[in-house]
Amino acid sequence: MMDEQTPDGEPSDEPVVHDGPALPGFEAPEKADDDGYQVLARKYRPQTFDDLIGQEAMVRTLTNAFASGRIAHAYMLTGVRGVGKTTTARLIARALNYETDTSDAPTISLEPLGRHCEAIAKSSHVDVMEMDAASRTGVGDIREILDGVRYSPVSARYKVYIIDEVHMLSTSAFNALLKTLEEPPAHVKFIFATTEIRKVPVTVLSRCQRFDLKRIDREVLTDHLARICEKEAANVERDGLVAIARAAEGSVRDALSLLDQAIVQAEGDGPVSADQVRDMLGLADRTRVLDLLEATLESRAKDALDELRHQYDAGADPQVVMRDLLDHLHNLSRIKAVGPEADLGEAADTVARLVALAEPRSLGQLSRLWKLALTGLDNVRSAPDPVAAAEMAVIRLMAASNMPPPEDAARLIAAAKDGASAPAPSAAPSGGDGAPSATATLAPAPPPQPQGPAGPTSIDELIAMIDEARDIGLKLDVERYMRPVSFRPGAVTYEPARDAPNTLGGRIASFLNEATGQRWLVDAHGKNGGETISERKKREKAEATAAIMRDPAMVKALTLFPGAELLNVEDPAEDTHLDADDADSEQPPRQETS
Repeated sequence: MMDEQTPDGEPSDEPVVHDGPALPGFEAPEKADDDGYQVLARKYRPQTFDDLIGQEAMVRTLTNAFASGRIAHAYMLTGVRGVGKTTTARLIARALNYETDTSDAPTISLEPLGRHCEAIAKSSHVDVMEMDAASRTGVGDIREILDGVRYSPVSARYKVYIIDEVHMLSTSAFNALLKTLEEPPAHVKFIFATTEIRKVPVTVLSRCQRFDLKRIDREVLTDHLARICEKEAANVERDGLVAIARAAEGSVRDALSLLDQAIVQAEGDGPVSADQVRDMLGLADRTRVLDLLEATLESRAKDALDELRHQYDAGADPQVVMRDLLDHLHNLSRIKAVGPEADLGEAADTVARLVALAEPRSLGQLSRLWKLALTGLDNVRSAPDPVAAAEMAVIRLMAASNMPPPEDAARLIAAAKDGASAPAPSAAPSGGDGAPSATATLAPAPPPQPQGPAGPTSIDELIAMIDEARDIGLKLDVERYMRPVSFRPGAVTYEPARDAPNTLGGRIASFLNEATGQRWLVDAHGKNGGETISERKKREKAEATAAIMRDPAMVKALTLFPGAELLNVEDPAEDTHLDADDADSEQPPRQETS
């Protein structure tokens, strides 16, 4: 090859830079960005297992496995975006192939850098293949991998196949992978990563050692961001970092990307304020959301609606406001359940305000408010005017906050009953929209009993005789279809109701003949008969419901529970009668002796 020359024809001492592909084994150095800046998500990518945050359980398991030599042939890494699945996969690949002048065995202690570490970290090692299953989903792509499995690694200890988003593989691709995955050569390891673990066939999962990378705790992530700010000489207020960690939802990568954006919000040499971060994120100030919640729970309607509108005008997303309200209500419930020492991950002054709000309210009330807020969030998401839907949600919360606790409802209504003549309603669980419902109990006079053994003189006496004989089918038919005309000794006349069975008269006559020992004539051709038992019960129930609705106790109950409805009126005498019959049926028949 000819030497490079200067314009004068003399050999040049400057190195030659080629833009073409590098020869195998001679990778070109990675070029920096044009401005020399590397984003934080790449700059602070973990280089060792010690750098992983929030994944202590996985690191402990891998440490023990490598130390004991019980190294799996396939790993499945799952978790939400940005928790470190790909980074962990590369760290495991480095650990499998770690080699230095003094160490030649798999280990998760990756310091100092081994011979293969840098190339694996840059995804340029010949024996560590990375594949994105989102873009290569077919069986042909998997067969390319399987064709290379039979060959030994070129320079490393193991050939490692890292397949990202493995759930995107087709069914045929998974099937092609199964046999090799079950019995891979000793020199091959597989590492899979996915955000959709449920889409991975169980036949594949059962052949892998699974690690669930959890979301990073908000406080841990905030501390991590603070350390990075210190290294970057960036000044971001702690509350701003908390807002970033909350918005990242446990994803380190998302948090670092947001931190990159937040750092440039600084004006001059001043710090980046929490308000600037919230404006950048489009979030409402959580302190102001707490002000909104206080006004709502204290029924200060004007203050609450004005605060909501001010936050909206300042750029807050109504959905975010509703989510923050849900968070605060959840924290109130935790305080009520656990006590003031509940770990909320909030500032001390915020916790003090939440404790004060939780103290006068019951757990049942707070649960009801949380459910209403959750419904409000769904409404905001689907409403054509989100801020109007948020205002309606706040109004519903105010109305619900004035209701007594569900567990106190029965006592309140019982107290109202003391000054009323009619029976009091009893509280029932709240309905699906959070509005409570009520059920009232009526105690009408019991039906008259038969006057003697000669036979029935009314339909009620006939029903009582049939009920005592436990002929349920006849009883139901008499109640539904018999319109009584007259009852005389030895004779019954009735008008059959619509759809009455033709055999009803004969069944009644047979029953009376057997029950009384006398011959009875039952005429089914009467006219102008009275109400059936079923019709009479419906009428009496409607009259009782109307009477209860006028009762002072019910008026008081409906005042305590706006929007409540009377669902049912029950006759305790009937229930007691049936229960007594059931109890008698379980006892052996009595025998009288002389």
